[in-house]
Amino acid sequence: MAGQVKNLKVKGGRFYARVAVPAHLRQIIGKTELVKPLGGERRAAMKALPAAVATLQRQIATAEATTAGDRLDDLRTPITTEDFSRAIWQRYSDMLAEDEQTRARYPTPDQIGAATDRAIKRIQKDGIDTSDPLAMLDAALEVHVLKGAREFDQNTRKARLDALRKDLAADRTHPAEHEIAAYLDRHSLTAPEGSAERATLAKRIMRAEIEALQRTLERDRGDYGGKPADPVVSPPAAAAAPLEPVPIKKLFKDYIASRQALGKHKDGAKAWETAVLHLIKFLGHSDARRITKRNLLDWRDKLVAEKKSTKTIADKYLASVRAMLRWAHENDLLPTNEAEAVRQEVAKKRRTREAGYTDAEAIAVLKASTGYQPKATDNPAHRESAHITDAKRWVPLLCAFTGARVSEMTQLRKEDLRQEGDRWVIRITPDAGSVKTGDFRDVPLHKQVISMGFADFVRTARAGPLFHGGKTPARFLASARGTSGRISQWLQDLDLVPDGVQPSHAWRHRFKTLARDIGADSRVVDAIQGHAGRTASDDYGDVSLIAKARVIDALPDYNIE
Repeated sequence: MAGQVKNLKVKGGRFYARVAVPAHLRQIIGKTELVKPLGGERRAAMKALPAAVATLQRQIATAEATTAGDRLDDLRTPITTEDFSRAIWQRYSDMLAEDEQTRARYPTPDQIGAATDRAIKRIQKDGIDTSDPLAMLDAALEVHVLKGAREFDQNTRKARLDALRKDLAADRTHPAEHEIAAYLDRHSLTAPEGSAERATLAKRIMRAEIEALQRTLERDRGDYGGKPADPVVSPPAAAAAPLEPVPIKKLFKDYIASRQALGKHKDGAKAWETAVLHLIKFLGHSDARRITKRNLLDWRDKLVAEKKSTKTIADKYLASVRAMLRWAHENDLLPTNEAEAVRQEVAKKRRTREAGYTDAEAIAVLKASTGYQPKATDNPAHRESAHITDAKRWVPLLCAFTGARVSEMTQLRKEDLRQEGDRWVIRITPDAGSVKTGDFRDVPLHKQVISMGFADFVRTARAGPLFHGGKTPARFLASARGTSGRISQWLQDLDLVPDGVQPSHAWRHRFKTLARDIGADSRVVDAIQGHAGRTASDDYGDVSLIAKARVIDALPDYNIE
């Protein structure tokens, strides 16, 4: 029956694709499920269902990506009884250490004597009336402060002790909140505000402080041998001090920062961050020291059970964690890389059609693109941004004749187009956002791109990005990728992306096919598309604009008039 088909909804004789929204994303998306109409004919609806479900799942993935970073920061290990013991003893020990440092700073007799000499000289020099108590107090203020420092410190500790006892008796735990927050943050632990464990920890921290203050008052009397009388204030059971935890979230951020310093992961490795987030959820803690090979093998099996593709598991989930842990091991942050030998064999991919667009498919996309007009509306809030409209009109055509990655075209700036003689050339450069190889490349433009007015469009455009609204270089990459996603979604909605075709790579595959058809030199084609050379000899010499232009000019026009 129709109602039994997964993700298919039937209502009023009409068919719909339906995908449930995860609970943690419902507030962000504003719905409990996403629905896409498929029409009233069952056979057509069943054919369109997979693509529609994929579209809805991409919307959910986009919402997930926008929240992954913040949730990654908030994931911490719940506090345990062992953590209680360590926190209490550490607070007690820290207060006694602070007391020792304070006593070391008490004024010495020599310092007091020197201050007294300075006060006498000032009285004599300034002719201060010794019968005037206020004048004498002002002249000898430094002496009074130094002499009273010890007594002042003692009185402060007594007052603090009295206040702690009163607060503890009245069940007021706010004096310990700062210490609790600092300890939880330092050890990547969590104890929610208002929870019973946080209240218990606060009271025990206060009892530790009371014991420490009593020891300091005993020291005032010369007794340095006092021990805690409160049973909750005792050294942790473990003989050796535990190693400081290595929070996974901080480790990941530090690793990505080290890569970004080398010009990599400009987008902050959002896809990898999702993988790390998934691992933390699976582990139930966020301490990298506690990760074992068995943990990672079980995690891999969990990913397989979740029906994630073996390629995604190998190239995204395991690759990201392996790289992070390898870096941590190489930099002496972890004793081993537990992920080193954890692998996922990738299933052989079955191809049922061409990887790129066919002639008819390419022409259909380019006709929709070059003839595109945004929906008219009187509401400014509903109008499509000009740069999105321009991207839909020009980016598919540019990709068709350059074989470039979609994001390399959506990040183009006005200054990336130049004219050399009668030839128009675009420069694909990491300065505009990102280039996979990290190197710029110049690509001559096909005569059909120019005849359709691209050079005129660029000439009248404002300086800066042509196809996205990023205001600063730091935002260019994310904005360009956002535009790429909008183009892909638009083509999906028009049903112009066949099953088995990736809209972001279909033009690259087609460009390669056309280049082979015309017998182009593979080294030149690789240089146009930004592919690395296959052999060491490919790195010798340069591929000139003349060689590239010869290939570009040999490509046939598209009949899209």
